[in-house]
Amino acid sequence: MIDTETATPSPPRWPEQNDARMARDFLFWRHLRVVRARTMRHVKSIMGAQADRPRETVYGVKMWPNWTDKTYAYCHYGTYGNYLADILASIDKPFCFIDVGANQGLFSLLAGFNPNCRQIIALEPVPETHQKLAANISANGLDDVATALNAGLSSKSGEFPMTLSKGHSGLATLEDHAAILPGEHQTVTVRLESMRSLASQLDKALPLFVKIDVEGHEETVIRELLASPEADRIIGIFYEHDDRWTNKSEVDAMLDAAGFEHSRIFGRGKHYDVLATPRSI
Repeated sequence: MIDTETATPSPPRWPEQNDARMARDFLFWRHLRVVRARTMRHVKSIMGAQADRPRETVYGVKMWPNWTDKTYAYCHYGTYGNYLADILASIDKPFCFIDVGANQGLFSLLAGFNPNCRQIIALEPVPETHQKLAANISANGLDDVATALNAGLSSKSGEFPMTLSKGHSGLATLEDHAAILPGEHQTVTVRLESMRSLASQLDKALPLFVKIDVEGHEETVIRELLASPEADRIIGIFYEHDDRWTNKSEVDAMLDAAGFEHSRIFGRGKHYDVLATPRSI
């Protein structure tokens, strides 16, 4: 059990944001990583690469191969860059990592690399993807630390329709913009939980770091987090933003009202990630 004094939220020393590095990453290197991942995905599929054992990714974590899925290829070849990985590695006090939209678990696994990460709650509502998440947690020896929940986080609990995109598990969405996305789609029924029900699974002594990647449902998830009794324990929220389906002014206003600053932006253009941290710690 973590003692309360040790676990009291205090300002982590977040990695410095280097604008020159970011420009290189998002104008050049990220595009090359995308091309490599997509090319090798097709090569592996044609060659019939076997999923006989977990394979080590560019990030150093092990994942079960899933070459029919772009999201897996992006994880395997490091398309997502190292920004969130560096942030997770920088947290120097005991913490709980809440991974909302965990997919196959890349960032939960990376959080588990940090010995200060004492609890991981990984939420993935799509049953097939959740099975891969749970398998990857086991492959990295994190069963004692991580819990893989077959559910999403939202403002209400129950079963709801979710749209999936064939060949790209990372595009699964609860929102109605799936029609503008490329490829074939199908609808599945998934389970959602509110923060009230999730809170019972959280270690009450640990500060919380939250990652949110839910393809347009970010505003709802952030509102749910900030309205919960657990909000005072949050030391960081790392979330995806896309101008096509997220209202930036609404999200900014919520964070401002809750005492969070949200000036650390990772990416360029209309699609990027944001690190929001409390001003009071």
